[in-house]
Amino acid sequence: MTPQDASQQALEICQLAPIVPVLVVDDARHGEPLARALVAGGLPALEVTLRTPDALDVIAEMAQVEGGVVGAGTLLTPQDVVAAKEAGALFGVSPGATDRLLDACEDAELPLLPGAATATEAMRLLERGYTMLKFFPAEASGGAVALKAIGAPIPQVSFCPTGGVSLTNAETYLSLPNVVCAGGSWVAPKDKVDEGDWAAIEDLARAAAALSR
Repeated sequence: MTPQDASQQALEICQLAPIVPVLVVDDARHGEPLARALVAGGLPALEVTLRTPDALDVIAEMAQVEGGVVGAGTLLTPQDVVAAKEAGALFGVSPGATDRLLDACEDAELPLLPGAATATEAMRLLERGYTMLKFFPAEASGGAVALKAIGAPIPQVSFCPTGGVSLTNAETYLSLPNVVCAGGSWVAPKDKVDEGDWAAIEDLARAAAALSR
């Protein structure tokens, strides 16, 4: 897979909804009902972060849900890429980007949303052929003001800002011409997931899906 093809596929996934849920799930049994609730609420693209022992099993469970497009977040190594692909992930997300990680994703034909927080990082990825990136950590890196500034000299690159994005500031990001969608964890609060309150999560997803961009 070429970087250009990877970015095109990542762009199409990012265009599915204004918000991509960023999910930290401790129990694989929650995977399927959580995915169903989010998809029913209008958020089909799901990022499961590889931060828990059950994360790969969660991806495998979510991959069975009709209408869902499940990806693996926090990809750091080539081993992560292989494991995510085998679990059923259809795309990957990383907080940054290294040549080894990019090579592994291209070899595995796993579309990657690589992270960038500066103009130099964005330029390096653009030079390689990546035009759909993750802006991370968004708020800590200057927020929407910084992302707008990066977009002025590098309009070829689009972003999915993640990190500190919430219901209150998401539309500020989504209003930027270089933002396709945003990543957020508020649509699946840990207490609601632990309680199995899928109706509440579906309501949160519906509100996020209605955000204008």
